[in-house]
Amino acid sequence: MELIIGLISGAVGGNVAGGLLKNLNQGTLINSISGIVGGGLGGTILGMLGAPDVAGAAGAVGGLDIGSIIGQIAGGGVGGGVVLALVGVVRNMMNK
Repeated sequence: MELIIGLISGAVGGNVAGGLLKNLNQGTLINSISGIVGGGLGGTILGMLGAPDVAGAAGAVGGLDIGSIIGQIAGGGVGGGVVLALVGVVRNMMNK
């Protein structure tokens, strides 16, 4: 379940980054794909680093607590934005 949250928030993060960084915007499809890749990587790396619970010791519901959900959303969104930025820079360099 955490991976799905990371992928969805990555897609959102990629599209938000594309909207904010007009010169790196690659269109909705590529923004979403880049974001999904970045969201999966960002959430996974954040989990591997043993990031502390963002919300503290909230009660676990079905194996997920609010801290891990917030961590996945943050890691996925940031990862999606970063990968989109990298894709945009590479594609802009190739077009010159």
